[in-house]
Parts: sequence; C-alpha cells; structure tokens
Amino acid sequence: MAMTLRLTADDEKALAALAERDGVSKHAAAIAAIHEVAARRGHESAVAEASQKARSRYADLLERLGK
Repeated sequence: MAMTLRLTADDEKALAALAERDGVSKHAAAIAAIHEVAARRGHESAVAEASQKARSRYADLLERLGK
C-alpha cells in the first residue's frame, strides 16, 4: 500500500541522519523504525501482563514479605 508521509523539516533531518548512520535509504530507515517501535511496545505489553499475573498469583506472599 502506498502512502504519503509528511514530515517537518526537523523530522526529515532526523530521518536523514538515521538513514545515513545505518547506511540505508530514508524509506528503509522509516520502515525499520516502525518495526522497532512495534516490537518494543509488544515486548513492554508482554512484560506488563506477566508482571500483573505474578503479582496476582503471589499477592499473599508479597503481602507477608512486606511486613
């Protein structure tokens, strides 16, 4: 799917710097950044969910340890 991405001058400079640093096109740098953020947020959600499950499972123990 084709789309147009409108960037401010500062955003374009940041994208150009990222692309140059990685030795890729601005298109490739933008795609890589999208995938990186999506993976990071997926990981953060998984960690938060696992933490919540552990806190629920061990609530009694955590309460006793806190005393």
